[in-house]
Amino acid sequence: MNLTDWANELVKGECLKSKLLCVSECSESRFSKKQTRLQIDLPGRERRLKFSEKKLKFPKKNSFHLNEKKALALHSFANHELLAIEMMALALIKFPHQTTEEKELKMAIVSTIEDEQKHLKLYIHRLNELGFELGDFPLNDYFWRRMNGLETIQEFLASMSLTFESANLDFSLYYSKIFLEHGDNKTANIMDVVFRDEIKHVALGAHYLNLWKRERSLWDYYQEILPFPLTPARAKGTFFDRGSREKAGLPQDFVNKLENYIGDFQITNRRQW
Repeated sequence: MNLTDWANELVKGECLKSKLLCVSECSESRFSKKQTRLQIDLPGRERRLKFSEKKLKFPKKNSFHLNEKKALALHSFANHELLAIEMMALALIKFPHQTTEEKELKMAIVSTIEDEQKHLKLYIHRLNELGFELGDFPLNDYFWRRMNGLETIQEFLASMSLTFESANLDFSLYYSKIFLEHGDNKTANIMDVVFRDEIKHVALGAHYLNLWKRERSLWDYYQEILPFPLTPARAKGTFFDRGSREKAGLPQDFVNKLENYIGDFQITNRRQW
């Protein structure tokens, strides 16, 4: 099994074991030479993990003393990690690796997937401790719908690294504090692990987009390649943490413009998420 086979298993495999397949199982640390420009409508999922159109309201922070509400929040976070694994694996299969930079980027994405698998296992273990399992609540496909329309690796990095993972810098830090306020150090520690790793993931996107932006500013390039309907408003949470973005190597001008960006994305315009 090479890295392309491994990525295919992460996307198309139906059981949770497939999604958590360790890259060390690969006998060859290379991608297939033949690149496939494929379109996968939906990732493989066993019945209990399939996407649902049923929507549940995310619990309010003052309800996190209740295990069911806490589990609902963790279930949502776990879904994001599962989607991230599938989306990153699809990027490994879908986008070309002809240049040295593209090959290096793909190996960096492999490492990032390992982080996402670690996060998913942490969330599932904590859910189990609370008496719940992944699949006990509906799983949405929002991130996947955004992924399937992407045409280039640049659009992928703009969407994943500088938007979804950027927003999680704020959300993971925010909810770490909320769990601590409710005396749940175990869950807060998980959120801290995710927060630290997200800094690396945002830095990955910033590094490669900086290489490809040419004479444009990173901010202008980011806005240019960020696919509709996403806007920079989706790249931040209910509060804005400058420090983590500076640690990720985002230019001061980029951080300033993102912090001051006002859009119509309601999640960042309301007090709770």
